[in-house]
Amino acid sequence: MTKDFENELDKKLEDKAPETDLPMELAPDTEAESSNQRVIPGIGGKILFFYAAFVSLFHIYILNFRPMEQLLFRNYHLLLLGILGFAFFPGWAKAKSKIHWSDYLGMAGLVAVAAYLIQNFARVQFVYGTARATDLDMWMSLLGIILVIELARRTSGNSLPILALIFLIYPFVGQYLPGIFETPEYSAKRILTYLFTTNGVFSAPIAISSRYIVLFIIFSAFLTVSGVGTYFVEFAFAVSGFARGGPAKVAVLSSALMGMMNGTSAGNVVATGSLSIPLMKKVGYTSTFAAATEAVASTGGQIMPPIMGAGVFIMAEITNIRYERIMVAGILPALLYFFSAYMMVDYEAIKLKLHGVPRHLLPSITKTLRKAYLFIPVIVLIYSLLSGYSIIRAGFWGIVSSFLVSLIAKETRMGPKEIFEALEKGARGSVQLMSVCAAAGIIMGVIALTGIGARFANVLLTIADTNLLLALFFTMCVCILLGMGMPTTAAYAVAASVMAPGLVRITIDNPMFAHIPSDIIRLMPHMFVFYFACVSAITPPVALAAYAGAGISGSDPMRTGVMSFRLGIASYIVPYMFFFAPEILGIGAPAMIALRTTTALLGILALSSMVQSYFFGHLVFIQRILLLVAAFSLVSPNEIFDALGIGLMVLVFLSHRLPFIKEKAQEVEEQAAEGA
Repeated sequence: MTKDFENELDKKLEDKAPETDLPMELAPDTEAESSNQRVIPGIGGKILFFYAAFVSLFHIYILNFRPMEQLLFRNYHLLLLGILGFAFFPGWAKAKSKIHWSDYLGMAGLVAVAAYLIQNFARVQFVYGTARATDLDMWMSLLGIILVIELARRTSGNSLPILALIFLIYPFVGQYLPGIFETPEYSAKRILTYLFTTNGVFSAPIAISSRYIVLFIIFSAFLTVSGVGTYFVEFAFAVSGFARGGPAKVAVLSSALMGMMNGTSAGNVVATGSLSIPLMKKVGYTSTFAAATEAVASTGGQIMPPIMGAGVFIMAEITNIRYERIMVAGILPALLYFFSAYMMVDYEAIKLKLHGVPRHLLPSITKTLRKAYLFIPVIVLIYSLLSGYSIIRAGFWGIVSSFLVSLIAKETRMGPKEIFEALEKGARGSVQLMSVCAAAGIIMGVIALTGIGARFANVLLTIADTNLLLALFFTMCVCILLGMGMPTTAAYAVAASVMAPGLVRITIDNPMFAHIPSDIIRLMPHMFVFYFACVSAITPPVALAAYAGAGISGSDPMRTGVMSFRLGIASYIVPYMFFFAPEILGIGAPAMIALRTTTALLGILALSSMVQSYFFGHLVFIQRILLLVAAFSLVSPNEIFDALGIGLMVLVFLSHRLPFIKEKAQEVEEQAAEGA
């Protein structure tokens, strides 16, 4: 970046600077994620504001002080948040200006279905899904299923509803299908009532949504309103904004911090990308690279402990493994992911000769560190989880600590207005995840009813008998395919139902995993599925996170998706690494964990260098091939291959001194400069 360009950047940023104690506006655009929602003015808006706050208080009270029968509570959860869904999410673009009559119809339908379940609660627990269900049971179940699919369509687009409809049709026509897709004949009464029980709509995803996700989204809302979310971004700018290509590194760090408390990759992109993407473009990154960097970083937030994008709660429920164990297992894989993202943007900055944001435009490190107490709510949350508190109690203390920490400084102090605002934001932010969890429950219900998941598991076992790596590759492809266009939580719930049982059986039966503890044997397949459900958000052709970033940067969506895939290439390797080297999940002797982590980091470095064609200088073709071989050698759990990989990296480093390599590298550098 030239001096003239740096001066121009200074002027642009100073022109944007608000009249605050900070030289730049660093608050993430937390309202951007709700830009597709209605803004309801007047008395109607105020009623909905206090209603939403009541919904949050209801969940906090029931979960912590007055436990309720599970099916009843899930029913209330669907009803209360579903009303907000029809109120705030328009059915079509032109209906955004006001609540339409069809929205009131949807709300009335939810009330009718919920009231019917409550009134007949003692009976429906035993007759739904059986021949004893009545015609009215069937019609009320059908109405509930239709409303759930419509809520999912309004809040998350068409992909999940279409998939849910395909699965809903499947048991009606399965008797006519060939091979593994053939099913027994089911009556409509059995299918529909079965899907509106704890086997379907009210199964594990909605259970997790009602017990954990809503609580952590309220926690996230308190962090946002109290100013902790802004502090995360401020901290990221203070410690990395001045480095070469600083805003891209800020995007990686801030998205990791914000992603911990955000339920969707695309939502994280919109929240932090509205700030980081324009800054990346100003320091010299292309629009495509800026959007892709934010997409990759935001997707990584979904695998970042402690919250891990809400999908991890479903994993804990399905696997019956304690949440804190999963959280600890996710630390090293997340480190590998973000190390790769950091190196990708660093190499790009080196190649483009980019500087960071001038120090005088960034927050003072000293002043920023003085406000480090704003990390206390996250520390309280992590400590509570690791100390054996329940997830619900840990979330509750996280909310309480957010409020108490806000009282320390005047600018963050939460009064009654801010408390109600946080409660309202929490309820509204929970609507989308509730809707996708309920719709995912339909899919899981069909899988349970028809047994198609078990048949897929048998197919996977057959493949594994031939080659384990091939079985994992097949699982990866199915998980990415199922997750395309869907939020992470729903993507994982669906993929786990279809593919995880087969992988679990493979790990249990395979002698190479005999030394691994039983909980890790169950955890590895689900972590594998979870990672690929997450990275579906940056995998073309339907890369939701990349498309959200492209919308902010103005870049071509498909090119941004391809660039995201390239920058996030390590995320497609990491799951294989912890499957074949479980030490990366934090098990085994400390020395082995350190060894596997170190060689994995070197492997990720080699892979990033190969992709970006830079390793202590521009690379020629043969050097990139050597680094690719080194990368795959280092990520394998074999000391001989580790030594080979390190040797190849040293060879590439030393080869820069060879005259013909220098000449070719100079040509590559000139071509890169012309392309830039």
